[in-house]
Amino acid sequence: MKNEIISQYVEKVFAFALKRTYSYDEAEELSQEILTTALKELPKLKNEQSFEFWFWGLANNVTKSFSRKMGKQRAMFSYDVPENFCYDTDTDTVDEELYSALRRSVAMLSKTYRDIIVLHYYDNLSVKQISERLCIPEGTVTWRLSEARRKLTKECNEMNETALRPKTMHINIHGSGDYNGTTIPFPTVYIDDALSQNILYYCYEEAHSIEELSKYCGVPAYYIEDRVDNLLKRDAVIEQSKGKYRTDFVVWSDKYGIYLEENAEKALLPMTDKLFDALKKISNEAKSIDFYRGGKSEDDLFYLYGVQAFNYLRSVYCKMPRVELKPKYDGYRWEYIGSIETGAHPRIGLSVNCCGNYGTNGGYSHDVYCHFGGIRYRPFMTDNMINACVDIVLHGKSDDTESAAEAIQKGYIKRDENGSLLVTVPLFKKEQSDEFFALVEKYLFPLGEEYAQRVDTLLAGYKKLFPKHLKDEADFFTRHLFFSLYAVLINCWQRRGQIKMPSEDFHCDVLRNFD
Repeated sequence: MKNEIISQYVEKVFAFALKRTYSYDEAEELSQEILTTALKELPKLKNEQSFEFWFWGLANNVTKSFSRKMGKQRAMFSYDVPENFCYDTDTDTVDEELYSALRRSVAMLSKTYRDIIVLHYYDNLSVKQISERLCIPEGTVTWRLSEARRKLTKECNEMNETALRPKTMHINIHGSGDYNGTTIPFPTVYIDDALSQNILYYCYEEAHSIEELSKYCGVPAYYIEDRVDNLLKRDAVIEQSKGKYRTDFVVWSDKYGIYLEENAEKALLPMTDKLFDALKKISNEAKSIDFYRGGKSEDDLFYLYGVQAFNYLRSVYCKMPRVELKPKYDGYRWEYIGSIETGAHPRIGLSVNCCGNYGTNGGYSHDVYCHFGGIRYRPFMTDNMINACVDIVLHGKSDDTESAAEAIQKGYIKRDENGSLLVTVPLFKKEQSDEFFALVEKYLFPLGEEYAQRVDTLLAGYKKLFPKHLKDEADFFTRHLFFSLYAVLINCWQRRGQIKMPSEDFHCDVLRNFD
């Protein structure tokens, strides 16, 4: 069997992975592991007729191993802003009035049929799962589902899997917490059912009552009450006024990306050359700083210098208040974040993920910058991997062979031509960071006031896009945008040919001593 057959499964594998992971990037990573393992094991398959059964069995085994591994990696995390969401590419534009009428008709069905329709189309349960939930035979579920469809033919001649057209919202979190994804699941697990997503969608721009939500969603009020009670318990909605509920976190839509498309580059254009000259001077003088470079070229390090410089610039010149995330129902400080974006107008996506520890060499963090300038996502290290990498850089070896082996598997450590271990991530000691930031103060800070004025004008319009009750969230994301506009500058400089595209294997990450 030719390896090309596996290429036909790429999209199916990604869809498979997306349902079994907690983020778009984890799904990407799991997909790669499944496909790589399949390519490696394919020669062992003797009967080509059993490929399908063999392939999905292998995918399940890889997923189990991946879940155990990610359980360890998720133990402690910190996201400045989470990575970009996957987008819903469904461009079907069926008349919404048809579906509004259909939802009303569903609400008018008798409980016998209505419960099955809701469980099947909103909760996405199979016939078998509905049978177990309602304690009735599978044959009865199948018959009632068929009868319910027949009763709805006046409003929808061909009932299919999108007949109720529930809105799809992708939900993630940012902040910090202690979750392993299995015994301690991420908070999104409790609010990610289809009906809850629709309630959150309708309550984002304005508050709604239970009765109004029942009408919009096309399900009886008691279903809505049950979900709203859970969303209140999970800190996902608030009761803004008596009997009126409002989504209590940011839900990204295309309007945010459209605003940035129309205004971001325009705001920075008059000073792009001055900012570029400042970063070139920083980059040239940084060559004399004796930090560990991880085998990176100076062209690639320019990207790392830039994100560090603009992050430092934000800490001094950004007037937006620094927002501390409030403790949630589980005691950790995090916040939900949703998306109904189509992908046609992506927001400026510069993500910052990090994990820190206090190891044998003091406190070090692994900071990962991604989703800008063609730079790919890279997961952050766990605390033990950080320690192993720092030990190797500073002392040439690590006694934690298990963590070092895991770091090798993930590409954070490799062997050079002499067989010695080489950490692939640059490392700054405290004094080396101080030297670098002195260069930022020397060359970039003189432009700080002008940059801040231009960005403040841009951000003032951006903040107006957020619902008024989400003031803290608006401040949080506009403060991050002050820094992430660096991605706009990078795109401009790449387009003009002022900087080289990053190397194919380059990841923009750094180990930094924070003591």
